[in-house]
Amino acid sequence: MLTEYIHAAMRQAKYEILSDGMFYGEIPGFQGVYANAETLEACREQLQNVLEGWIVLGLQLGHSLPVADGIGLSVKREPA
Repeated sequence: MLTEYIHAAMRQAKYEILSDGMFYGEIPGFQGVYANAETLEACREQLQNVLEGWIVLGLQLGHSLPVADGIGLSVKREPA
């Protein structure tokens, strides 16, 4: 499920070339998930790494994560 979620989110990514020739990528709806690199492929790889860390942190903190192509992630907390 996690892999499918990551792939779905990455399909939503938007990229642009900045005035200095660097590539910038972000995933709309995933606040703070962005990357900047010299090549498009490096930008994609960095963006996926940022996304993965963002997901892990969000789940650890109990944040509600956005749904990506109908796929949602959440953590079920067991009563203490």
